[in-house]
Amino acid sequence: MNANNILKKYFGYDSFRKGQEEIITKIVEKNDTLAIMPTGGGKSICYQISSLMLDGITIVISPLISLMKDQVDSINENGIKAYYINSSLDNFEIQDILNEANMGNVKILYIAPERLKSNEFISQIKNLNISQIAIDEAHCVSQWGHDFRPSYTDIRNFIDIINSNPVVSAFTATATKEVKEDIVKILKLKNPKVYSFGFDRENLSIEVLKGINKKNYILDYVKNNKDKSGIIYCATRKEVESISEILNSNHYDVTKYHGGLNNLERQTNQEDFVYDRKSIMVATNAFGMGIDKPDIRYIIHNNLPSNIEAYYQEIGRAGRDNLDSECILLYDSKDIVLQKYLIESSISNPLRQEDQFKKLKFMNEFVHSVDCYKKYILDYFGQDDFTKCNNCSNCNEDYEVIDRTMDAKKVLSCIYRMKKPYGVNMIIDVLRGSKNKKVFDFNLEKLSTYNIMNDYSKEDLKEFINILLSLKYLEQTNSKFPTVFLNQISIDILKGNMEVLIKQKLKKEIVLEENNSLLDILKGIRMEVARENKVPPYMIFSDISLKDMSIKLPVDEAEFLEINGVGEQKLQKYKDKFLPVINKYIEDNEIDCSFKDEMKIKNIKTTNPKKEKKSDGKKQKAFEFYLNELKTKDFYSVIEEYQIQERTLFNHIFTYFKEYGEIDFDIDFKDLYTDEEQSLILDVIDKIGFEKLRPIKEELEKLNYDIEYPKIQAVIAKEFYIKKK
Repeated sequence: MNANNILKKYFGYDSFRKGQEEIITKIVEKNDTLAIMPTGGGKSICYQISSLMLDGITIVISPLISLMKDQVDSINENGIKAYYINSSLDNFEIQDILNEANMGNVKILYIAPERLKSNEFISQIKNLNISQIAIDEAHCVSQWGHDFRPSYTDIRNFIDIINSNPVVSAFTATATKEVKEDIVKILKLKNPKVYSFGFDRENLSIEVLKGINKKNYILDYVKNNKDKSGIIYCATRKEVESISEILNSNHYDVTKYHGGLNNLERQTNQEDFVYDRKSIMVATNAFGMGIDKPDIRYIIHNNLPSNIEAYYQEIGRAGRDNLDSECILLYDSKDIVLQKYLIESSISNPLRQEDQFKKLKFMNEFVHSVDCYKKYILDYFGQDDFTKCNNCSNCNEDYEVIDRTMDAKKVLSCIYRMKKPYGVNMIIDVLRGSKNKKVFDFNLEKLSTYNIMNDYSKEDLKEFINILLSLKYLEQTNSKFPTVFLNQISIDILKGNMEVLIKQKLKKEIVLEENNSLLDILKGIRMEVARENKVPPYMIFSDISLKDMSIKLPVDEAEFLEINGVGEQKLQKYKDKFLPVINKYIEDNEIDCSFKDEMKIKNIKTTNPKKEKKSDGKKQKAFEFYLNELKTKDFYSVIEEYQIQERTLFNHIFTYFKEYGEIDFDIDFKDLYTDEEQSLILDVIDKIGFEKLRPIKEELEKLNYDIEYPKIQAVIAKEFYIKKK
């Protein structure tokens, strides 16, 4: 059976995500492999499917002892025979599992890395027919990774004594160039195929908010998204307790997780969240590694994470089902002080400390970036071909471009005149004319730049200097108390060879969309089935599967198999639970199933239009449906009624006008763009034509006009495509 057939049979998916099939092929060909894929990118599929294509057992080495049972339950739910061995089992249970393995009744066996210290265990397992060693969270092997675990250094010795010469596959979500090199070196991978796929999680929006009351924001956000599942990360146990208490007192379904709780409390609270008994988890970064819950709709960071690796791994826990999810970071400059304290108190090695301070510097630059947030992250991980995500607050929010060249020259000139390297706070004191004793001790009050920016508050000036650092117009040392110094770009600005143009954006809170009525019914059925089977709801079906059912309205087995995430195993297990409910919904609502294409349009808010595959006939039907609605309604009435994105409607209508052109009624475009915007768009079209949208958009941006695609499409449709019959 080939990989695609296995994917459909055991997992119910029609196609692989980017990179999965290529990685599986290399593993099956016995090539050692290192794969860097984001959290939720489908790493486990790679070693699970390859295990079914190889003879013998796949050993998965994972640090996630508390989560192994959930992972193994999920694999078994898909019809794959899997077990785990860790400290939660007694010797008799372990021996039973090893006996099963010896009889060839095990395909995947999870073990904790600490187990490799047991000579008795190794002697029992080394002669098994092991075809693959899969190492999860492989970054733990590197002391330069953000989660170094000494037990991972025993893995290579274990591999060397296995008689069956297994292929080695290593997986991680976060690895810089140095960490990747460390993984290959320490694990002694043989001529490994190294892959880095899918770092841009398109379904995740990123927002950074500064200078707000964090607790009030969290309360408002949870109120507006009370039916959604989310994680709120805090840097300390104290903050976890404080925020969870506030949410509890406001009667929200909240639980908590941190190192101060005993094992039973942590396990109970984790299960309450995973099994949907509680919708909100407030936690330190101790929570989340290996959590497979796919329907986490938001991640809020109450404090600045200590590094980009941790931040990206934590936000990656949202939207594992590939549905839209939000990632919000609430920033306060005090968080920097807190993280420095945590680094200093938890790491004794001076080199490790310096490395962590360096990573904290990158994290601080990230939050002060005025360019695309995802671009900053991807650049950090070495993916330098990314330009703009259009799904973060720096890309999407309204903003104006302000010339801050003069302010920048004042700051840079002050640093130049101070001669010696100083920290940001001392530079601010000089610029604001502080009477601080240290300023006078170093005779800095005599500088010509002393007091030249006294109209700035300390926080505003710190924000501006941090932006200059983020843009690399200034440099900073990697230390607990970093000092600031000029670079070549600084000199170019001082000489007048370069302007400093800074984007200033407006902030707004985004509220997630509501779901349709059938989806709510299906979620209720899923919860009942999950309770009967004593497993988390997502192990029955993910949200994306339920949404697909609510769109496609399957009425029989053949149609049920077409649903995303429904394989042969789940068809037989759950068809009698879900198909009768869907059929009843169709009957109660008098839905004519010959018009299912129309129903897909009406439910389009529950899926991603870009991902749908429609035939040309279905596309034309969608265009005509919306066009018919515009005979009696304006654009925004249609958007509101069918709960679709503005760009989705315009894409449908614009494509129809482009392909078919003629209509027999008038469409009112007056509310879609201003006269000035129409004039600007037409001026650009006169220069470069109207055939392609992106060049028009880019030319407008060069002129400092941020005009959205729907407005450009509307002008082109009205002026060039629409012909009255």
